[in-house]
Amino acid sequence: MNVDIAYRVWDAPVRVFHWLVTLLVLAQWASGEWNLWSMDWHFYAGYAMLGLILWRVLWGFFGSENARFAHFLVGPKRVLAYLPTLGLRAPDALAGHNPLGGWAVIVLLLALAAQTITGLFSSDDIFLFGPLAATVSAATVDLMSGWHKSLTDALVILIALHLAAVFWHLLWKRENLITPMVTGRRPFATDPQVRMVGWWRALLLALLSAGAVYALVAWGQS
Repeated sequence: MNVDIAYRVWDAPVRVFHWLVTLLVLAQWASGEWNLWSMDWHFYAGYAMLGLILWRVLWGFFGSENARFAHFLVGPKRVLAYLPTLGLRAPDALAGHNPLGGWAVIVLLLALAAQTITGLFSSDDIFLFGPLAATVSAATVDLMSGWHKSLTDALVILIALHLAAVFWHLLWKRENLITPMVTGRRPFATDPQVRMVGWWRALLLALLSAGAVYALVAWGQS
């Protein structure tokens, strides 16, 4: 079967989200772990990350077809039925996340959200205070600070597993998942006809998400 036509499978907002999250994770590590930048950038990256996560949750309900949670979140039976195909040296040929990958997206989003939210309440008890640290007790700040540090290791593991899965598909299953996340297109024998949503909705949801984060931070610092 000849598969030589690249059809559109990922909208631009999802692709921009994916690569912005990648850059923000690097920015947060550069400032918080590697001490390459000031901690001001750590806070800015955290606010941006929270806005992106909120946007992605909204896009999971109001976005393009294969970005919606209802499209790629399936029950345990379908996940278990998919697992044996991981060993096949053949691409899945799916116009979106596979049953296991869909849940991996949720796990990563939850981990990023937990890391970001705990950061809002964290403090080093000397110079650095999250914007919401003053709204809770000292015991809660200590708890959140501890979780914020611990979740860094969990994120490293999850990101490593994500990269391993991508390269497993590339090298073993002969399925390139990287290029479609750049170009938005993937070769299929026939058009999968993924329904896309226009940029205007993505921009509206981005403005709502940014406004919500700004209001939250401003309230905490007032």
